[in-house]
Amino acid sequence: MQNFDYRTPTRLIFGKGVIEKLPEVMDKFGKKILLTYGGGSIKKIGLYDKVKELLADFEIFELSGIQPNPKYDPSVLDGVKICKENDIDVILAVGGGSVLDCSKAIATGAKYDGDPWDLISYKAFAKDSIPIVDIITLAATGSEYDCGGVISRTETNDKIGYMDSHNYPMVSFLDPTYTFTVSKKQTAAGCADAMNHIMEQYFCEDSTLLNDGFMEAGLKSLMANTVKCLENPEDYTARAEMMLTCTYGCNGIYSLGNSQSGWPCHAIEHALSAYYDITHGEGLAIITPRWMKHILSEKTVDRFVKYGVNVFGIDSTLDKFEIADKAIFQTYKFFESIGIPMHLKEVGIDESRIVEMAHHIAVNEGLENAWVPLNENDLIKILTDSL
Repeated sequence: MQNFDYRTPTRLIFGKGVIEKLPEVMDKFGKKILLTYGGGSIKKIGLYDKVKELLADFEIFELSGIQPNPKYDPSVLDGVKICKENDIDVILAVGGGSVLDCSKAIATGAKYDGDPWDLISYKAFAKDSIPIVDIITLAATGSEYDCGGVISRTETNDKIGYMDSHNYPMVSFLDPTYTFTVSKKQTAAGCADAMNHIMEQYFCEDSTLLNDGFMEAGLKSLMANTVKCLENPEDYTARAEMMLTCTYGCNGIYSLGNSQSGWPCHAIEHALSAYYDITHGEGLAIITPRWMKHILSEKTVDRFVKYGVNVFGIDSTLDKFEIADKAIFQTYKFFESIGIPMHLKEVGIDESRIVEMAHHIAVNEGLENAWVPLNENDLIKILTDSL
């Protein structure tokens, strides 16, 4: 079991109607708010009007139009400018993980005198940030309970996971009813994203029975409840459990004391969505079973056996490689069963930039240090197998 130094400062306020506490929460941080959100779904469900009503006594500035795979230019830069010009006290991010990720980069960028990309690319490190509160409307990324975010810079095809302890949200509001109107496509993609967050921590060298059990339960919960959500989008119990399982995804609680895995599937998918701007969860679902197949060996097979037996209930008396193959196949079939396209060509990616993307990943993502090290040729093979 590995040493760790763990802290989660975020306050979670979970359940139906909890937004009523918003004024008292926001008042602790100041009266000038930057309200960040995406393409307008919060207006369609009435959440925008509710927030404005509850915060009538506050001065609100707005940054809208934050996209999936949030962009450094314009969204981060525009948000930093608003914060600096108006002396913003607190950021309120309302929407999915992309809105919150973007808001985290704004929060530190607004307190930095140089180019905010210096912080995102780790050329410099934040000394302060604007406090963040969020209201999450999509179960997926877990950004509401961690200090990370992913920011894309289109002109360089960079998509960077930006981690900074200043960027833990101070408070996260989690009302499962706000996920009732999420489309089937995004519900499925959110499930795939959260499942991969768990699998990136599960497949490692050193783990514990405690963590394995927690993660195996998380995977089973996501699969069972996603199916229920797709069948009945307003199943509160299923939406609630799915949301909480996603919330735990990236703040380290699933794997305290485990060794690091390198998060190879995320590293690969970041290139796909940086180059082609595809849906992150769909890219992960496509890549994951191909990565699994590629790394299966005498070194890794026992881990796949445990995964197959405990998550999918595969007969433990079978040959271990047969169990592993069945586990990988069932992973693929589950993603397919919830409507995710399982080939890169189905999401508009062909072979023309495979070598270029593999090189970009190999140079920028450090996968030579992953649980199973991956070089450029390995990456070409995984991407090609995913076509």
